[in-house]
Amino acid sequence: MTQRTTIFFISLLAATLAGTGSHADDIEEVTSTASRSERPLSDQGGSILLLGRTELDFVKPAHFSELSVRAAGANFARNDGQEYLGSIRSPIFTGAGACGAFLMAQDGIPLRAAGFCNVNELFEAFTEQAARIEITRGPGSALYGSNALHGMVNVITPPANRDDGSMTLEAGANDFIRLNISQGLTGKNHGLRAMASLSHDGGAREQSGYHQQKIALRHDYNGQVWTAASSLTLTNLDQETAGFITGKDAFKDRELSRRNPNPEAFRRAKSLRFWSRFSTDIGDNVRWQVTPYLRALDMTFLMHFLPGQPLEENNQQSIGIQNGFYINEGSAFTVIAGVDVDYTRGALRQTQENPTEGSAFLQETIPSGKQYDYDVDSLMAAAFLQGELALGAKWHLLMGLRFEYIRYDYRNEMVAGRTRADGSVCGFGGCRYSRPESRKDDFAALSPKISLWYNYQDNHRIYLNVGHGFRAPQATELYRLQRAQQAADLDQVSLKNIELGFRGQQKAVTYDLSFYAMKKDNYIFRDADFFNVNNGRSDHIGADLMVKIDLNEWLTLRSNMSFARHRYAFDYISSGVNLRGRDIDSAPRHFGSMQLILRPTDHIKAELEWVHMGPYYLDPENAHDYQGHDYLNLRAEFQASEKYGFFLRVMNVTDRRYAERADYTSFTEERYFPGKPRSFYMGFKAGF
Repeated sequence: MTQRTTIFFISLLAATLAGTGSHADDIEEVTSTASRSERPLSDQGGSILLLGRTELDFVKPAHFSELSVRAAGANFARNDGQEYLGSIRSPIFTGAGACGAFLMAQDGIPLRAAGFCNVNELFEAFTEQAARIEITRGPGSALYGSNALHGMVNVITPPANRDDGSMTLEAGANDFIRLNISQGLTGKNHGLRAMASLSHDGGAREQSGYHQQKIALRHDYNGQVWTAASSLTLTNLDQETAGFITGKDAFKDRELSRRNPNPEAFRRAKSLRFWSRFSTDIGDNVRWQVTPYLRALDMTFLMHFLPGQPLEENNQQSIGIQNGFYINEGSAFTVIAGVDVDYTRGALRQTQENPTEGSAFLQETIPSGKQYDYDVDSLMAAAFLQGELALGAKWHLLMGLRFEYIRYDYRNEMVAGRTRADGSVCGFGGCRYSRPESRKDDFAALSPKISLWYNYQDNHRIYLNVGHGFRAPQATELYRLQRAQQAADLDQVSLKNIELGFRGQQKAVTYDLSFYAMKKDNYIFRDADFFNVNNGRSDHIGADLMVKIDLNEWLTLRSNMSFARHRYAFDYISSGVNLRGRDIDSAPRHFGSMQLILRPTDHIKAELEWVHMGPYYLDPENAHDYQGHDYLNLRAEFQASEKYGFFLRVMNVTDRRYAERADYTSFTEERYFPGKPRSFYMGFKAGF
């Protein structure tokens, strides 16, 4: 353990033992939709983290990674612009199906259909003006289904129940400017809220940056028989992307960190999502809630990280419904039962405009022209049942089960096999990209969950969770093949989880401590022959701690830390090394953050934040590593009057040179997304 890491843990321990004073927040008032119905967090089992509206407004993240550092067990590595690679109690996954390990949702509805995830899809959520963000750690599949494997992020939009408005305008480093505006109108039984977020960032590196726009409308109705809520969200991202810089410790070179080796790279992404949620009582102690929804997505980006730099164009159109019955809500025995259905039409095209540069092998096996062109129709149907029983005044038992069926109808619009678009054969054994014949695939899985919790004192709880998560193979894993593989015979990935946790508050101290162990089977990876196979196994064991302490009336300390070991659990020889027992790459054994929050008056709030990232291996053989980093952020706000305020952020206060993300390939050796240098942001907010 390094000296830096030792200091981090000692400081946290000392703070935990030092708390005195009164606690300002009542955890009983915090609500979550983890049970698909809004309930107090204290009435729910499981490991759920909430980032509330007050915290979101204060942090004002320009990227989701600035929020994730405040949540134990979550590690979202910023790539460039709005891109990221995420982890929740897991390594940071890469590859075609990496995004399938997590379910990203807004208002309980997945941002993308099962089988059609995108590794950057969270930038399509309206995080800029969320009412709260919920992070579920561990499998959430009993109620939410495929992709809620290692965890789930659910962005909750504000209801239209207040007749008020707000505006925030901020500017900062690298020509960053952002306008957030929101206005609510209420009438008899009705409420309407309009929100917009418009942002521009010139980028900390050459020829990088983005324009991003998000617009949302929300309508709420409360009648005597029905309650209804509807939401429409539109997003647009136009991004110039900067790629990795390469070379051992290249991120330490100030000039090199500002360069962009891929000025030609870009990403264009648009999304539209609409849902309406209707609820009514249909009998004694029975509430029916039904949510039809629509979504349409379109994305184009240059795959600058591949030889020949092909262009990918993908799109999806979905229609679905969530249907649930809530029986005996608020009583000693409650039941949730329902059916979910989702139908999606997706398409993917990959074309390469220019000839491939490099060796004769690359030029011959990666010809220009069309490389993939396919459509996939997907049908997901699921039934779920969950019951919760109060076993006396202090014990609660929850049991849930979900059955999910997914069917893909894949249609290849090109010549099948590893040929050129015109059917001619490449040299050196064939072209790199392989297209399967049109086919149909289906997957089915049962996902059970059991939770038991005991309130051993007021505001103190111990809980035990045992669950099973799964994900179906993603369409790109099944149909975007390489080399000699003509069909991918893949099964669903499964994960077994057991977790023991403690949560509560005692005067000045609020805490959440959990220990977990997980075993994953059939995980999908690309082997040495470039085949997509699913005989991988891994073990995951760890502990997450969050603690908040009111040191006195005006000073608060909060921190989170995660300890974990993610290891390969199967025999596989890579570069002459058996991976069994070795750490999975991009899986730090510890990371976390600490915030010291100062409130000298009702009008002033300031925070000093310490972000810690432990070392991690860059390759499966554990031959190369990144040594980790620490840096500081400073935030402050001043409320000049009831309606007007000002704020300031200084990110990376000491101008530390670090890597947001590091990895290793045999072609490029060490490569990095460099961390941003010291950056200043300031702005004002107004209420009306």
